[in-house]
Amino acid sequence: MPTDRRAASVYRERLIPGPGLFLACALLIPAGLLVFLPIDTTVGIVAAVVLYAAAVAFLLGTTPTVEVTADAFRAGRATLPREFVGAAVALRGEDAFVARGRDLDARAYVLLRGFAKDVVRVENTDPADPAPYWVVSTRHPDELVRALRPAE
Repeated sequence: MPTDRRAASVYRERLIPGPGLFLACALLIPAGLLVFLPIDTTVGIVAAVVLYAAAVAFLLGTTPTVEVTADAFRAGRATLPREFVGAAVALRGEDAFVARGRDLDARAYVLLRGFAKDVVRVENTDPADPAPYWVVSTRHPDELVRALRPAE
């Protein structure tokens, strides 16, 4: 009997961009009008709306999901079985900035989004995996760390 993945989720978050990015994409509307209005008014309006809709669809279609289930931790397309999830640490502010930059190991798996400033660093205990840890952007670092703790 198939199980519903969402029902088995301990934690689930879609890293949807903030409203500022959607507002910035709205600049495609006057750009489309500027380019296509000289051809035809109807074509210009339709092209402007289609450009904005395509940008929004792209943003939403490429939005990664961070999910913790009973058997795995998923960040984007990558999956780490729960038995290989080590210590998880929530990092904010300057600590998150340093973890995303200067202290980042080139072998680490990263799922970073500029609009989600906080990150969680998760140790990877799989000896066959070259990534020593994961650094994952999140808007709710404490909740994600709680979800990653081993069941007691």
